[in-house]
Amino acid sequence: MSSTVPVAIVGGGIGGLALALELNAAGIECRVFESVAQLSAVGVGINLLPHATRHLDRLGLLPELTSAAVSTRESVFFNRFGQLIHTEPTGLNAGYRWPQFSVHRGDLQAILAGAVRDRLGPDALVTGHTCVDAAEDATGVTLTFAHPDGTTTTHRATAVVGCDGIHSAIRKQLHPAEGAPVYSGYNMWRGVTVHEPILSGASMIRAGWLATGKLVVYPIRDNVDAAGRQLVNWVVEIETPQHADRDWNRTGRVEDFLDHFADWHFDWLDVPALMRDADSILEYPMVDQDPLPWWGTDRITLLGDAAHPMVPRGSNGGGQAVLDAAALAEALRTHSQIPAAFAAYEQLRRPATTAVVQANRTNPPDAILREVYERTGDRPFDDIGNVITESELDRILAEYKRTAGYSLGALNDA
Repeated sequence: MSSTVPVAIVGGGIGGLALALELNAAGIECRVFESVAQLSAVGVGINLLPHATRHLDRLGLLPELTSAAVSTRESVFFNRFGQLIHTEPTGLNAGYRWPQFSVHRGDLQAILAGAVRDRLGPDALVTGHTCVDAAEDATGVTLTFAHPDGTTTTHRATAVVGCDGIHSAIRKQLHPAEGAPVYSGYNMWRGVTVHEPILSGASMIRAGWLATGKLVVYPIRDNVDAAGRQLVNWVVEIETPQHADRDWNRTGRVEDFLDHFADWHFDWLDVPALMRDADSILEYPMVDQDPLPWWGTDRITLLGDAAHPMVPRGSNGGGQAVLDAAALAEALRTHSQIPAAFAAYEQLRRPATTAVVQANRTNPPDAILREVYERTGDRPFDDIGNVITESELDRILAEYKRTAGYSLGALNDA
């Protein structure tokens, strides 16, 4: 058995790495245990809203993020006929003190992992450690890890934070009788394509609606070739009765959804061509899990997707993990006893993230598309003002920002 680590972080994803940096900034020793043998740039795009970049800026990561990511300037909504519904400025362009970033998930993880190793030391992030058991007692937790060579080891920690994602072993151990994931009735396919800049070259585009096919498009890397093209992330969602199990890296097929977008040829984007030219396509069911009545115990708690898996709408999943990390580090800094710190963290973050889980199910920013789809009967409009008013559009967006914690005035004043 290894020597005791004050805080063991199980999982080296965005939430776990952000927590390690937050704890280090608070002067709290920790170690990250990641199951994969080697970190690699898996996945596709992710968005970081200003409430998350605020904390990453405080951690000194803004220069690297600015270099790697695209600073999103606007959020744009269209119907499936390519007609503009609404445009809203985002990030710095909207007056926030912090940017909104669109970035490749692998680039973000590499920035966080590099900072952890630089600041905490090369042994602070260990790979090839799959947690199979967490045994709590009065003074700490004994973690058992399985390794790729078939062996197991144990590590002792004063406290444990499960940051091990949607298939969290820590969550399953704490909540063995939890129900199955909740399927929304919609399947998602995601891809990345090298493409000329679309609209402003920093636009987050949402178009169509779920009943016939919804599309989200945004760039995640600038100037990827000599022609100045971008790496563009795109997501489609379609009503689908059947779905496969949750696996963020399941390979998808363009022929399974392309027909829904065959006539989406707009003067600002040829959607079928964007999809056919993809470097890779992944498939994922739009699922979440019902919020838990409690997260953890005296010395074990949860963070990020392990605590509150949500339907990936609203560009907010990764950001909520960053907010969790900041809140947990602050609780541990200000409470002398771990049980009290974990209780304070859960009291703050569990209601907040429960509200986001529920909003992502019913009224994310994409609800604008639903309203237009239903009011027009899925037909083109002559004047969007006769379909939905600016005040209604602003209300939908403002309500989600309040729920998710990034209303402009409140965040800038924080």
